[in-house]
Amino acid sequence: MKAIRLAHVAVAADQGQDLLKVLRQLGLEAVEPEAVPGDGVAVQMVAIGPDRLELLTATGPDTAVGRFVAARGVGLHHLAIEVDDLRAALGQLRASGVRLVDEEPRIGAGGRRIAFLHPASCGGVLIELCEREERTTLG
Repeated sequence: MKAIRLAHVAVAADQGQDLLKVLRQLGLEAVEPEAVPGDGVAVQMVAIGPDRLELLTATGPDTAVGRFVAARGVGLHHLAIEVDDLRAALGQLRASGVRLVDEEPRIGAGGRRIAFLHPASCGGVLIELCEREERTTLG
């Protein structure tokens, strides 16, 4: 398993999209929000040069992001790291004692295979692993 790059930084945003308004004032453009019903969020990507900021808006108060915003407010939600082989990365991390949120890869925004690592094993930071974009099929 090899980490390739930082895929994105995710921010739990508010319904009023105050952050998006400021980003637009800075001349940045966002793609249309993508619903990810399984996670109860709308995801909106903002490109900042070669990097991406992911804005997460909860679709309801009983979703993970809805509970996050209620407890902590708007702010940093997770860091996403792209890996060359997600299934291998999960196996290696599991074997070394890292606590996983997702035992198996699943499909996230943009059709990419993803899995989350539990913050308890990552110094309190929620980490998302994303498989290289050309390896997005399950199986």
